[in-house]
Amino acid sequence: MGWYTPTDNHEWFRKMPKIELHRHLEGSLRYSTLVEISRTHGITLPIQRDFQRLVQVQLSDPLTFENFLSKFQTLRQFYKSPDVIRRVAREVVEDAAEDNIHYMELRFTPIALSRVEGFPLTDVMDWVTESVAEASRAFDVKTNLIVSVNRHESVEAAEEVLKHALNYRDKGVVGVDLAGNEVQFSAIPFQSLFQSMQQEGLFITIHAGEWAGPSNVYEAISELNADRIGHGVRVIEDENTVALALERNVPFEVCVTSNVQSGVFSALEQHAVKKMIDAGLFVTINTDDPGISQITLSDEYQILNREFDLSIERLFFLSNAAIQAAFLPEDQKKDLFEKFKSSFRNWQKK
Repeated sequence: MGWYTPTDNHEWFRKMPKIELHRHLEGSLRYSTLVEISRTHGITLPIQRDFQRLVQVQLSDPLTFENFLSKFQTLRQFYKSPDVIRRVAREVVEDAAEDNIHYMELRFTPIALSRVEGFPLTDVMDWVTESVAEASRAFDVKTNLIVSVNRHESVEAAEEVLKHALNYRDKGVVGVDLAGNEVQFSAIPFQSLFQSMQQEGLFITIHAGEWAGPSNVYEAISELNADRIGHGVRVIEDENTVALALERNVPFEVCVTSNVQSGVFSALEQHAVKKMIDAGLFVTINTDDPGISQITLSDEYQILNREFDLSIERLFFLSNAAIQAAFLPEDQKKDLFEKFKSSFRNWQKK
């Protein structure tokens, strides 16, 4: 049994048009694909139950960020060839199409994909951008890309990656992301690097206020001038940070199930998403790592409806918020909204 048990109307939510802004490629691998890769490349796996625990959050797992992040350490061993990287990139877009996601911003970490086999960063970025572009056309899911680096790795490594990101602005890369261990590592050393990316026309999103407190959200907005905040759910703990986020109208990429699995909240009903919405904060809903979490974006919307009593109209408002927060030119946002609104209204009538 997976983490989330869908109810009878789950198929209705699956058919609901959706927008996703915060999904990690490296956390979106299908379990069946991992098994096939292991056979093709001679990776020895433990028995199924033990292997699943290594790559997916289980009901019996401790709800801690250490446990959540440990899944990525195993997954990094599977990026064995260009074909593997191309395949997993394609499958993420295919899965989004199956979940009726109309627009997605997919973030990927070139260092994570390249490290085990020593692939050149530019090759990895070619494989991902080309595969995502092909899949986007094939499955009719407009997909843009965000290049991610980790704050617990060196600024020099991040600088090398993001220097390459600038060369892929005409190949679907629209932004850059700072992720990683925010408990022990500050974002400040990356400030000038991210500001330079912004000056070059790339949007920036900063993971903050997930495992560490609201001060990291304040820092990401005031010091790094973040266009969006990844997670940011602990913003609600400090009224000054809430006020700053409201003043700047900064969008939050909220990932409800992930925040529980990684120990930010001890249970779904304790999640701050409803408080954030009620406070007027700019909230969007996302999956984070659907492969690791064993969820879909449909599951997240159904949770909001079932656990937090958010109406279908409120869910539409959240989808519209995601469109307004997308790293797109204003004319493209307008076109996306008109198409999305029509699809959403047609879905409601069924």
